[in-house]
Amino acid sequence: MSIETPLLLDTVANGVVDYKGQRVLRSNSGGWRSACFIIGVEMAERFAYYGISCNLVMYLTDQLGQSTATAAENVNTWSGTASLLPLLGAFVADSYLGRYRTIIIASCIYILGLGLLTLSAMLPSISTSNYVGKNKVTLASSELQVNLFFISLYLVAVGQGGHKPCVQAFGADQFDGEDPVECQAKSSFFNWWYFGLCASTSVAISILTYVQENLSWGLGFGIPCVAMVIALGVFLLGARTYRYSVKEVKSPFVRIGQVFVTAIKNRRAKPSEIAIEEEACRTLPQHNSEQFKFLNKALQGKVCTISDVEEAKAILRLIPIWATSLGYAIVFAQTSTFFTKQGATLDRTIFPGFEIPAASLQFFIVLAIVFFIPIYDRIFVPIARAITTKPFGITMLQRIGTGMLLSIICMVVAALVEIKRLKTAKEYGLVDMPDVTIPMSVWWLLPQYVLFGIADVFTMVGLQEFFYDQVPIELRSVGLALYLSIFGVGNFLSSFLISFIEEATGGDGKDSWFADNLNRAHLDYFYWLVAGISAVAFTAYLYFAKSYIYNRSSTI
Repeated sequence: MSIETPLLLDTVANGVVDYKGQRVLRSNSGGWRSACFIIGVEMAERFAYYGISCNLVMYLTDQLGQSTATAAENVNTWSGTASLLPLLGAFVADSYLGRYRTIIIASCIYILGLGLLTLSAMLPSISTSNYVGKNKVTLASSELQVNLFFISLYLVAVGQGGHKPCVQAFGADQFDGEDPVECQAKSSFFNWWYFGLCASTSVAISILTYVQENLSWGLGFGIPCVAMVIALGVFLLGARTYRYSVKEVKSPFVRIGQVFVTAIKNRRAKPSEIAIEEEACRTLPQHNSEQFKFLNKALQGKVCTISDVEEAKAILRLIPIWATSLGYAIVFAQTSTFFTKQGATLDRTIFPGFEIPAASLQFFIVLAIVFFIPIYDRIFVPIARAITTKPFGITMLQRIGTGMLLSIICMVVAALVEIKRLKTAKEYGLVDMPDVTIPMSVWWLLPQYVLFGIADVFTMVGLQEFFYDQVPIELRSVGLALYLSIFGVGNFLSSFLISFIEEATGGDGKDSWFADNLNRAHLDYFYWLVAGISAVAFTAYLYFAKSYIYNRSSTI
């Protein structure tokens, strides 16, 4: 027995149980066998989400009759809400339901929203009311269609709010960070996770956009609904193999919140009264007691532990990185709105009689990601590791910053291409003919899409890993929700910019930067502005990243 016990302890996965609540061994649970089920359900969710979002601006303008600026604002508002709701979903998961149950409930809400969205697209369109005798019926149908459409759309956002932060955290939980082999597999998990997401997104963009514009919007929204139903079934099949995190008796939100409350209460405490506790902080590995020293006041009276204070400091250290990443998120918001409208004016003919939908150009973002992730994981990281001697080649913050720089270059390229588009429209006398295709190939837009795809490999994946790794273990769903909230706030900031600029530049009968006739608009000015905002944010990011202290030495 004395010989077998150490072997058993070596193979037991720490801090997790199986579906019966019993301890699990690494050899028969978790790992890639479980992660594959979880990646599968997330691929279906991304297929559904991008099946809606990538062509949403075209549906709003062509089917619901909204202006370009209004449609862009609505898309940004919905995307922003969908990216902020994960904060609520993560709170519910980490404090009450657990990740597994939250995923199941959120998936059901998601499926309900997709079903109603399909129904709304099948109702009589606003543009079908041509008979005077049926005016009342048509108006009622149109109002029902619009109301049902937006209710369904935001139901999808609620479903994503519970689904998105939990699935990725649940997938990463299948790897034990304390085991050297599984720790390295976890880093690769984030890369291949994003690879799978982009593969499903590319299918959605290339196939669903064509179905929506050439066959039926109802069918284009219905296919994602069926995909989510199948994915939920597949996810449930893996239940016996999953590792489930053991919930703490005391909510991590309560523990960390108590640190701030106690520190405020003890704000007038004398330094000598907490000197002993501060000295204890310094004895911790990777201690950060010199940062946010005001929180050390929470140690007085033994209400909060040193561990609680260090976790609260870890949350505070994320704020500057979160805030300076917003510039990248504003760039991200343009890819599904103005980039798409820009492409709709160009020659999209592949061969005689076949035109690609403007929204399908987003396929080249995911194509760049799918192509570059294996290069990053299998070639770039080993070479960088040999040069820097760091476990992952470069640090997470270096990875994020590289993508930010590429996104700025992307916006500069987009502005230059837009100048070329406007010049071509003027040369051919098409300025006042917005419905006529400009004799300029849509492939001019390819560099900006590819650049942003490569930027995503660095920044998007880097942010996911950073916000998962640098928060307390019990708050990892919240960490990923914080990552998603960057893009939620970024979408709202983009919407605010559009609204403000539309008001400022469109008065006195003048064409605004976002005029419905894009040949008289000035998207190039807007792209230059976004590039400038991103450059300022990137400069601030470099300042804060340089002084950031990682929570765990393994991440350096």
